[in-house]
Amino acid sequence: MIKKLAASLVTAAVLVITVGGADVYAEELPYDTYNYTYWEDIALTPAAYVPTGTVTGSGAGTTNFSEPQDLCVAPDGLVYVADTKNNRIVVLNDNMTETVRVIDSFDKEGTQDGFDAPTGVCVSEHMELYIADSNHKRIVVLTPEGEFIKIVDNPQSEILEDDFDFIPLKVTVDYADRVYVIAKNAFEGILVFESDGQFTGYFGTIEVKITLWEKFWKRLASKEERSKQQLYIPTEFTGIDVDDDGFVYASNIDSDGVQGVRRLNPKGEDVIQKGENENLGGDLIVGMYGTYAGPSEFTDVTYRGQGIYSLLDRKRGRIFTYDREGNLLYIFGGLGSQEGTFNTPVAIESIGDQIIVLDAYNSSIVKFGETEYGSLINDAVGLRYDGDETQAIDKWQKVLKLDENNELANTGIGKAYLTAGDNEEAMKYLELGMNRKYYSIAWKRHRNEILIENINVIMTVVIILIALNIVYKKLLKQKIIAKRLEKGQKGGLA
Repeated sequence: MIKKLAASLVTAAVLVITVGGADVYAEELPYDTYNYTYWEDIALTPAAYVPTGTVTGSGAGTTNFSEPQDLCVAPDGLVYVADTKNNRIVVLNDNMTETVRVIDSFDKEGTQDGFDAPTGVCVSEHMELYIADSNHKRIVVLTPEGEFIKIVDNPQSEILEDDFDFIPLKVTVDYADRVYVIAKNAFEGILVFESDGQFTGYFGTIEVKITLWEKFWKRLASKEERSKQQLYIPTEFTGIDVDDDGFVYASNIDSDGVQGVRRLNPKGEDVIQKGENENLGGDLIVGMYGTYAGPSEFTDVTYRGQGIYSLLDRKRGRIFTYDREGNLLYIFGGLGSQEGTFNTPVAIESIGDQIIVLDAYNSSIVKFGETEYGSLINDAVGLRYDGDETQAIDKWQKVLKLDENNELANTGIGKAYLTAGDNEEAMKYLELGMNRKYYSIAWKRHRNEILIENINVIMTVVIILIALNIVYKKLLKQKIIAKRLEKGQKGGLA
């Protein structure tokens, strides 16, 4: 669908993409790579990432995965896979070519125990392995080698319903070992547990807004009609990750396609920044009918450092990457049977300069390598994040050589010049980048510069005008007095 739309909007030249020292032609990719203009039109772009291989269980030295649901990259670079239907955790080396170990059971205080449909996995900064053991209704905490540490289960609180059934789906842990859990049918938000396993409450609830018409109709409807109406319940989260500062990134399904991700501060408040179009919902152009119609549906999120995060869309298999300011950096990926596409994408992670996606139906991990184009954008955004705007200009200039109409690059250069104090040059690039917010800032600063530079001339002109005004008023006054005297004299003679 998007391919047809893009083809109708943009005529793209054959692009050569360099990854790992080899050239890849854009027309050889199994998906379109694109972004959106200020006017929300589709613009084809060079690929930021291209497929570099697929990992299967047998290919990594163990038996094949069976409907895996999650994966994570540990601080030491090892990759942990929640092999759900096989009731095990598979640990792969950093390039995913070999199986380091398989954890399918553990000794729990003298008793042999195991998993039943583990759907979530996470390794904390302190190298503790957290497993969402869904059907056993618990979070199992082990060492990376599989030795038992503790169990987190059966949350107790007055805020929980009496019949609440704790079925954990996804789990992550912050630097203080607080545990964040997405649980089945927990619409009130993410469940938070302290490091000792004590449940402390819900976190980051997404409230559903009810229109005035819906409120009015609800009052008029009968009890039977109200029972058939859609329940106005908060949105359920789908994926979760924690950044270096302890802020929680959580993806969700947004039926309006406006905001499919939150950045939650320690109070559970959403503090995520949005770009010029105020949209963090994935695709802006979508069809209204068919299997792949409707807004993007984000199923997972990964924080990649320096304010960059990527979201996985299960609707069309796209990967959307944003920066800290909510700017959409690039889009790639798709559904299909070719290498580099997915059938049922469920989880996303980054490892080094690679992005990896877990496909549940194909029971495999799809790897994507960073191209020169992607590397330049990532580096430029990272330099801005670190406050090194001057170095970012060179990166953005190289992006423009590969994609001359890239609004993001023009905006990036404009922001860099703005930070450096070159407001006139900033205005030039911010106009090309269609960034009204920062253009307005640059224009005001440039106007003030002109006023300051010409203050002597301006003041001289003002003083002269004031003096001329005073002289004019005096002359006018004298003229009026003279006329009155002349009139008086004429009256006396009469």
